Amino acid sequence: MTGSTALQTRGLTMQYGEDSGLVRAVDEVDLDVPTGQSLAIMGPSGCGKSTLLHLLGGLQRPTGGQVWLGDRRIDAMSERALARLRRDSVGFVFQSFHLMDELTAVENVELAGLLAGQQPARARKRALHLLDRVGLADRAAHLPSALSGGQRQRVAIARALSNEPLVVLADEPTGNLDSAATLEVLRLFEELRTAGQTLVVVTHDPRIAAVADRVIAMRDGAFADDNRLASTGTVYDERR
Repeated sequence: MTGSTALQTRGLTMQYGEDSGLVRAVDEVDLDVPTGQSLAIMGPSGCGKSTLLHLLGGLQRPTGGQVWLGDRRIDAMSERALARLRRDSVGFVFQSFHLMDELTAVENVELAGLLAGQQPARARKRALHLLDRVGLADRAAHLPSALSGGQRQRVAIARALSNEPLVVLADEPTGNLDSAATLEVLRLFEELRTAGQTLVVVTHDPRIAAVADRVIAMRDGAFADDNRLASTGTVYDERR
């Protein structure tokens, strides 16, 4: 591993079942994601892209191959070390937000910082800063039930950034959003890309590809196509 690589895999494999029922959800994938790159992984349902994302973030263990996050090999880590690494170095964004309903927006973001070991005053200050960054400073005291879908996803993105992660992993982040909310999230991802945050986004949405540095298509657990894009810096416009 080099210091300029945020994520790397070699021969990464995840298989289920055996004999005639064997399924290779991820099939000997080699991947290098440089620090600061935004990567979109696309493909049909069941092609293995979400499984790949879970392996990259240490949410699942591979049945073969290696995964490196920064300069640390994570596939062979103990459960305790892996949990600590996820907490300290990875930001997760999910389709279903996974916010705590009983906590306000700022408390949801703050909690992630506290779990990462930040002092309470710093965690609250950073949470307020991140909510301002995602355009929700005026919604800090609102519960998730009082927020729109796009606002809840922006809170989830702020939470993912609370531990200053090496990489943000997003699984279908616009999958539950309408067109207007999708544009809100796309603009935010574009801002994160411009700011140099390493991003890996699994998506069906071609609009995500428009704000990524690189797009990989998956099919049957393997990479079918790999395009390096020169981003235009223009977010998809629904009126086109």
